[in-house]
Amino acid sequence: MPYRREQLAIGEIYHVMVRRLENHLLFKDINDYYRGIFSIYEFNTTESIIIRERRKIRTQLKKAIRDPLSDIDRERVSAALSTDHRDKLVEVLLFCLMPNHLHLLLRQLKDGGITTFMNKIGAGYPAYFKQKYGIKTKGYFFQGRFVSVHIKTDSQLRTVFVYIHTNPISLIEPKWKEIGIQNSEKVIKFVENYKWSSYLDYIGGKNFPSITDREFLSEVIGKKQGCQETVRDWIKYKGEIKEFPETALE
Repeated sequence: MPYRREQLAIGEIYHVMVRRLENHLLFKDINDYYRGIFSIYEFNTTESIIIRERRKIRTQLKKAIRDPLSDIDRERVSAALSTDHRDKLVEVLLFCLMPNHLHLLLRQLKDGGITTFMNKIGAGYPAYFKQKYGIKTKGYFFQGRFVSVHIKTDSQLRTVFVYIHTNPISLIEPKWKEIGIQNSEKVIKFVENYKWSSYLDYIGGKNFPSITDREFLSEVIGKKQGCQETVRDWIKYKGEIKEFPETALE
């Protein structure tokens, strides 16, 4: 991923998006999506290497679960997995994985934290993908550097919350932006069951709770009920939110 010149400020919030080159698929199967989730978590640290160590712990835990007579201390392994010792680069407030791109809402915690985090994703995930699919060609994997929008107000936060979490609508209604949402109930059900975003965790599900820091934004939106009503109302009455141009990244 190319070097980014823009300086992003500590404590500020940014809507970040990265897209696969020429709109090729970024996630081809369910394991790629899981790897994407894994990458968001594991690369959010100032430490250079933790993936290999945590994989070892996960392997031990799986073995212990399969073999009750194993001499592995399952309580110790479980505690190691559940304890988060990362020195985070960013707070991941929102995320949504789409077939050819990735949306994130990030609060920068360290100087250069967002750039470092995105550079780690930009190196680590393509390495996995190219090895898995036998891609030998060199050159860029993503469509240039990541792009970002500075989110400055509570109004923008509410808007970007809706924008990121309703991105998957295009998977079932590809022309909704041109002709509107045709079946709001179907869309609501789809969005509320879309596994590859942070929305389920915001509305009370337990999907990938360790990925996101939800307390701040949940308070802004109105906790579980407010989060759900905000998205449902927008889907039912699409067009009332006018700030998409200020927060959207396409």
